[in-house]
Amino acid sequence: MLFLTFVLGILLNSIGYIPPGNINLTVVQITINRGIRQALYFIGAFAAVEVLFTFAVMRFVQWLSSTMNLSNIIDVAMVIMFGVLGIITWRSRKEMPKADYSEKDSIRYGMLLGVLNPMQIPYWLFVGTYLISHEWIDIGYLSLSVFSVGSGIGAALALYGFARFAKYIKEKFDLSSYIVNKSIAILFFALSAYHICKIVYVHFIKV
Repeated sequence: MLFLTFVLGILLNSIGYIPPGNINLTVVQITINRGIRQALYFIGAFAAVEVLFTFAVMRFVQWLSSTMNLSNIIDVAMVIMFGVLGIITWRSRKEMPKADYSEKDSIRYGMLLGVLNPMQIPYWLFVGTYLISHEWIDIGYLSLSVFSVGSGIGAALALYGFARFAKYIKEKFDLSSYIVNKSIAILFFALSAYHICKIVYVHFIKV
């Protein structure tokens, strides 16, 4: 049972990081601008925080699901987060990559985004509620700990795939940091605009 719980954590969180979002786009950006080694430091730090993040969300999934305004709070948080990331990325689009980067910076950045990761909350609310209600996993500390470790590994594997893909694209097409940063900034702004449109539709059009 624990082995199944572990495998579920790996598979489900790997799937959760496939759609474009702030984390995998950041991994692509770091890989192209700083190199895959710095991306691996980022991924390692992020995955470690993801273990704790998953445990906390899964532990309180039923309470979080009953919080009516949580969806609105998450949408607002993602508008702000994507907007800020877009502005930072856009402003740095013309900066030349440095010859070397501190591994501590990548680790700190990974830990920061591991904490500020609202996109995963709706995913785990849906998946977690399904898994618990169908008794695929239980909410005991041991089971959730095993599941969360698997989740961290799943996130690391998915993000490593993005890093390898970014490295391949950079070597294949010789992309400049300017093009990459500009493209990712536009994607961040687009994701922020999507959540703005969602908020407007839900609160002003749908009603």
